[in-house]
Amino acid sequence: MQNFDLYTPARILFGKGEEKRIGELLKPHASKVLLHYGSGSIKKSGLYDTVTASLKESGISFAELGGVKPNPRLSLVHEGIALCKKENVDLILAVGGGSTIDSAKAIAMGVYYDGDIWEVYEQGKPVEKALPVATVLTIPAAGSESSGDSVITNEEKQLKFGYGSPLIRPLLSVMDPELFFTLPKNQLANGVADMMSHVFERYFTNTTHTDLTDGLCEVTLKTLMKNAPIALDDPQNYDAWAELGFSGTVAHNGLVGMGREQDWACHGMEHELSAIYDVAHGAGLAVLTPGWMQYVYKDNINMFVQFAVNVMGVEGSYRDPDAIVQEGIARLRTFFKRMGLPGTLAELGIGEDRLEEMAKKATGAAFGEESPLGGFKKLYWQDVLAIYKLVK
Repeated sequence: MQNFDLYTPARILFGKGEEKRIGELLKPHASKVLLHYGSGSIKKSGLYDTVTASLKESGISFAELGGVKPNPRLSLVHEGIALCKKENVDLILAVGGGSTIDSAKAIAMGVYYDGDIWEVYEQGKPVEKALPVATVLTIPAAGSESSGDSVITNEEKQLKFGYGSPLIRPLLSVMDPELFFTLPKNQLANGVADMMSHVFERYFTNTTHTDLTDGLCEVTLKTLMKNAPIALDDPQNYDAWAELGFSGTVAHNGLVGMGREQDWACHGMEHELSAIYDVAHGAGLAVLTPGWMQYVYKDNINMFVQFAVNVMGVEGSYRDPDAIVQEGIARLRTFFKRMGLPGTLAELGIGEDRLEEMAKKATGAAFGEESPLGGFKKLYWQDVLAIYKLVK
């Protein structure tokens, strides 16, 4: 096990009706907030009225900025930064899913950053201060409600980059599983694929003596795979949504990755799909993950045997580890298909014409400074291209 520094200060308010307390919860921290949200579904559902009434009741004034789209756009972040400065807000309240929260985090950093906030994402420049962020979660998927990470898309450059800092870990997040009941099935499926990928990126490692975090990864994956079909078939099953929502937080608050080298190659490869083709992040991960597994498993076959047996329930002779691994990957593909997720790039509407371009962008080779993806196995642009072709 490697040395680690675990810091997870985000306060999680879990349960029915907790969103009605948002004003009370924020009152000690802010007198004016930016209410940040997406396409307006929170107004149709009545959540907007609930949140704004709670803010007003607690004497908190607010400016608002809607319009967040999946794969959150830099242009809206710029708009939010200007609005926050104009209105002198104390805190950003993101009401929505991972895209809204990621956008809020970028705005929070941009208010104090001396320059274009895109420099932080593109060049990894440090930030020294950020507005606090709070969330009311409406889509369990990204885990952004408790993480110190944010991903933003520069629509003009067709680039998508992430950035991490403890300064943007939310101050508090409200999670009411009843808010998930009306999610479309494709958003549920995409969210589950994203949550599972957050675990996979940490689980598949060459670090040894990680029994505790191995077990935490495995039980989180099994919880997701057990409850996702239940919620898919019964969208108002509170217990299933509760398990999914809390699993999403555990998958990405840092806990399951402690003490182990992590990978993140699939996320790096998928960001190119989202940046150019604007596909749903979880759908892209569902396509790429089995292909990545197929490409890298022989570099540490025992790790994949463990996955196949402990997570996917594969039985067989340990004298034939290849067969065990292949069955495990096949069962993962079957699960994704059961959830209605795509299995190929073609199903995402992605052809072969830009695969090499994406592979070179993903590793930096396109910019003259190649840095291979991954920790489990280092992937150069030719490797990434090979994986894209495996799942075309």
